[in-house]
Amino acid sequence: MKTVILCGGKGTRMREETEFRPKPLVEVGDHPLVWHIMKIYSYYGFNDFILCVGYKGDMIKRYFMEMCWRNNDFTVKTDPHAQIQYHTKIKENWNVTIVDTGPETLTGGRIKQIKKYIDDENFMLTYGDGLSDVNIKQLCAHHQRTGKLATLTGVNPTSPFGVIETKDNLAITFKEKPVLNDIINGGFMVLNRKVFDYIPDEDCAFEQEPLHRLATDGQLAVYTHNGFWTAVDTYKDVERVNRLWRTGEAPWKLWE
Repeated sequence: MKTVILCGGKGTRMREETEFRPKPLVEVGDHPLVWHIMKIYSYYGFNDFILCVGYKGDMIKRYFMEMCWRNNDFTVKTDPHAQIQYHTKIKENWNVTIVDTGPETLTGGRIKQIKKYIDDENFMLTYGDGLSDVNIKQLCAHHQRTGKLATLTGVNPTSPFGVIETKDNLAITFKEKPVLNDIINGGFMVLNRKVFDYIPDEDCAFEQEPLHRLATDGQLAVYTHNGFWTAVDTYKDVERVNRLWRTGEAPWKLWE
């Protein structure tokens, strides 16, 4: 089953980084964000990826063309017929299809453009800025059990603000950025090919009309994930996930 990653947005809320590179290439540790996302899927045996690029997409193309020497120590001779000798073993066995879906295209339009590359009944879809320890195999099994056309991972977001509990107009307790009871779409979706029929020909956000129509038709299942999940939307988010990575406390790092 192929995994589609939406990598085309401009990341305007992270201008400190995205002025110079696309958000999926923002580094967490020594590797770009998209590498971490792909490692999550690869851990569960899913190694066939389609990246929908747009804003500064040529930089993402270049990264994957150069990934082997970027991630390893090597010796190279100037003889044009000589081979490169690699001294380290960071090597990903991935099949990566990169599709330029346009710098201004919305998510629905990006997904519509990769239909010709989907040759299985189901495929997976996620965003290029979300990290999680979600169990991908359990997610896929849930999708199969429900028999619905689409399954999204539902997560409880953390409030960006501290919350005050009051009684009789007096502050009783403070909760610093608590986890909310509401469920949001955390990405990490499984979709049937028939979902393409829900995406109109005109450009649209997948999260609007297509998902709303699927829900109205009773074809949108939710896989509830109670573990770690975060969106990397702002520079503060980048600092936070880098801090987790440096201290060895990155919950999304399922691989050795």
